[in-house]
Amino acid sequence: MSARQRGTLYVFLAAVLYSIGGLCIKLIPWGGMAINGGRTAIALVVIGLYLAVTHHRPWMNLWVLVGALAVCGTNILFSIANKLTTAGNAIVLQFTAPIFVILFSVLFFGKKPRKLDLIACCLVLGGVLLFFIDSLSAGGMLGNVLALLSGVSYAGVFLMNDMPDSDPISSVFWGDVISAVVGLPFLGYETQFTRTALTALVALGVFQVALAYILMVEGLKTTPPVTASLVSGIEPVLNPILVAVFCQEMIGRLSLVGAMIVVGSVVLYNAILAWQTDPSEIGGIR
Repeated sequence: MSARQRGTLYVFLAAVLYSIGGLCIKLIPWGGMAINGGRTAIALVVIGLYLAVTHHRPWMNLWVLVGALAVCGTNILFSIANKLTTAGNAIVLQFTAPIFVILFSVLFFGKKPRKLDLIACCLVLGGVLLFFIDSLSAGGMLGNVLALLSGVSYAGVFLMNDMPDSDPISSVFWGDVISAVVGLPFLGYETQFTRTALTALVALGVFQVALAYILMVEGLKTTPPVTASLVSGIEPVLNPILVAVFCQEMIGRLSLVGAMIVVGSVVLYNAILAWQTDPSEIGGIR
């Protein structure tokens, strides 16, 4: 297995671990901030052990801070969004991240998009509009907005390696530190510490945050950001399936159509990239 194939596999495994997020959050009867504070505090223990084993001391500069804010924003926004809208809405709207990766690459790194990139953007945005139309009657507008914003911050996670003087694992560490500091005080307002809630919280911290981010950081070393964000397409498929099976939560009809458009467009985009001779150079985006 080549370094690039191994990196892609790591990104895929990270996405599988991320996909348990919607289910675990739904199983915990707390607010989104409390859940995120608890899970990131647990994740810090695992990430701290990883840094100790690899003899990597976390450091800080402007770009590490930008990456940390992207990690923190993704964590917080996704947790809150899952409490305000369906898990299906939250994860599919977050899956607009590849489009924001393309836009940020153009705006901040001067990488010109090709026609394929622009078509993908238009299709995904069309799918996203259906979520907001559906939410007018479902009452999940705020949750949908926060989920879309989590897609913006998630794009920053995929771009951490492209940032000058960056150190992605340090960004993950400090992002979780900020998340824990901001979120842990909210645990004081919670009263239902059931076995199910605590088990789900540990699963979130150890697997869905810590191990998933470690795998993602390792995968991004050899996987282009656009490719990585698209390979993670397994997440918006598995996430709502798990919630539907265990929590009987379904998304609306228009949202379902929107989900098919968003996921289908991104997967098709990824397939076209794979057919190219050098997919890392599509649209000048690496």
